Amino acid sequence: MTDAEAACAPADNAAHLLLVDDDRRIRALMSRYLAAQGYRVTTAEDAADAERRLGAISFDLIVLDVMMPGENGYDFATRLRLRSRVPILMLTARSETSDRVRGLEAGADDYLSKPFEPKELSLRIASILRRAAPPPTRGEEEGAALARFGDFAFDCARGELRRGDEAVRLTDRERAMMLLLARGAGAPVTREALAGDGANERTIDVQIARLRRKIERDPANPLFLQTARGAGYRLMLDP
Repeated sequence: MTDAEAACAPADNAAHLLLVDDDRRIRALMSRYLAAQGYRVTTAEDAADAERRLGAISFDLIVLDVMMPGENGYDFATRLRLRSRVPILMLTARSETSDRVRGLEAGADDYLSKPFEPKELSLRIASILRRAAPPPTRGEEEGAALARFGDFAFDCARGELRRGDEAVRLTDRERAMMLLLARGAGAPVTREALAGDGANERTIDVQIARLRRKIERDPANPLFLQTARGAGYRLMLDP
């Protein structure tokens, strides 16, 4: 079995991860560890290799290194987000807040700085997959759980945002934030609650800005996703 294939395939229904890193040793170490945690794992050495893998296999999550020869992780994530909402955990040797923000702006769902403990990598992956998992089957009461604002409707049970008949693509973090905001029904939701896994205030502001670009006609003067001064953010729903 080659380095570019699954390290050892556990259960057929296990989450399938794509690890993209130009360092063969790191790929092998992460692959073995995550396979031992019960994941199916495939590796790629760069963005071009990852593109080939994505053309043949449907993955549940991508672990993506930033610094690679050829196309870097930021550019690859940005391009991938034009057609896919597969969750992305971005890895980098850089730890500055600006690098984390750049990764989130490119479409990453979470960001992990090198060096890291394998256990933290596993926990981050599990957290992202939990957020991405489809909700349980809803009953009749849940069927009416639609948060409507303007031309949009957010299905709280399914985690789906639609504008009329058109689906609006959300990242897993955006979906989790929309659920909190919709359930707030116009009441302020704190930055701490929106952060979920401990993202800093600047990160939350970037994610809110991304959401506004998707739902607001004029993101600089939002009608729906408003800032609650000193309290957080709120989503103004139709009466």
